[in-house]
Parts: sequence; C-alpha cells; structure tokens
Amino acid sequence: MGKLNGKTVFITGASSGIGESCARIFATEGARLLLAARRLHLLEQLTPELLKAGASEVHVFELDVCHRAKVEQSITELPSDWQKIDVLINNAGLSRGLDKLQEGQIDDWEEMIDTNVKGLLYVTRAVVPGMVERGSGHVVNLGSTAGEITYPKGAVYCATKAAEKAINDGLRQDVLGTPVRVTSVDPGMVETAFSEVRFHGDKERAAKVYQGVIPLTPDDVADAILWAVTRPAHVNIARIVMTTIDQANSLLFNRKTE
Repeated sequence: MGKLNGKTVFITGASSGIGESCARIFATEGARLLLAARRLHLLEQLTPELLKAGASEVHVFELDVCHRAKVEQSITELPSDWQKIDVLINNAGLSRGLDKLQEGQIDDWEEMIDTNVKGLLYVTRAVVPGMVERGSGHVVNLGSTAGEITYPKGAVYCATKAAEKAINDGLRQDVLGTPVRVTSVDPGMVETAFSEVRFHGDKERAAKVYQGVIPLTPDDVADAILWAVTRPAHVNIARIVMTTIDQANSLLFNRKTE
C-alpha cells in the first residue's frame, strides 16, 4: 500500500476497460489520479469509488485524444497542482471493423490512426517535455500482440499497434540520458468492450471472439502496468508482452469446444 503516495498518474481512456482498471489499482497505492476520457460522466461516477479505494486526489476532464488543439489546451490549462505528471499511461485506443483491406471502411481506418497513433503522439508531446525538465517521469504505452504479427482482416489496426511499438522504442532512445522511463505493455486478448467497439455495437458478434478461450482481464493488464511503474527508479521495463494461456500470438488460440 502507498507505493505511489503523492505521485500524479495521468490515464487516458480511463472511463472503461484497461484504463478504468488502472485507475482502480493505482488508487489503492495512494496515487493522485488525473483521468481523461470522452465520456466525462463515467469518470465523475467513478471518482467517489477511487477516493474510497485510497486515491489521495482525483481530477477528471473530458478529452478526445484525436483533437490536437484540445489535447494541447487541456494539458496546458490543467490546474497548477496537476501539471507535474509523474506517470503517463497512454491507454486511449480502439479498433474498428474486421474487413479485408480492399473492402475496408476508410472512416474506420482514420479513426484508428487518429486515436491509436496521432492521439498517442499528441498526448506524449504535451506531457514528456515536463518530465524531461523535472528529471523524473514514466511513460507507459498500451501496445498489443497485434503489433507483432498481422492477422487477416486486421491490417490497419495491426499497423497502428506496430506504430505504437516504434514510437515507444524511439521515445525510449530519445530520452536516454534523462531519468524518464518508457514502457510498452502489449496484451493479447483481453475481455473488454474492445470487440463490441470494433463491431460497432454488435454484442453477439463481439461475444464470439471470446468463445472457448479464457481471456485476460483488464485487471491483469493493470496489475502488469503497476508492477512496471513501481520498479526501482534505475530499472526500466522496456516491454511486457502478455497473453492468456490459451493464446500463443495474435494468430494462434486454443479454443475449447466443450
């Protein structure tokens, strides 16, 4: 308990899934939680629970990471006591559609690229200079096993996660010589609203993704992120790749038929 007392942890996409789980587990360690998401009302509903769980303070705001000017404005205009960000968790991300490239929806492509790549860059660019200036900070980026091996009908999503891997590794090189740490956490199948979002609200189709498999949970991923962040200051966990025992990579699954 209390490993992060007084530390400000900024989580994007914190209203559900892995982002919400991160908020909950970081609360138990006494963190000051700076939470952003498009659905502000969900963050506001979550706040009392986080304070009860042990968060020392919680500040929430609405943010769509796709909007460059809004990202810059929102972070620049944070209250002065929230501007010293110790940990950034770039969690906001999504997948849209599952189509052959030649049949894909361009609007889906643009949403994935704008969120998973450009949004990641916008937030990182706004936060990391302060970390470098203060000589302290940790950036955690959410990647995926999809960034390792492309799967059929997922070319664009996989490309965005391959980009995350390159951006993560490049940032770690660029801050070399400073105390800023950079980590990518790359989960495989995690049971969240991810598939429902991918299939534009088709819950029946989304449920089939997890049939016959014991998937990871958002809490599993949040636990790995907390572990990486709470290593000694001289230890940088460059990358964590994690899957359920029923998954070998983004292509191979052990699906039980009974």
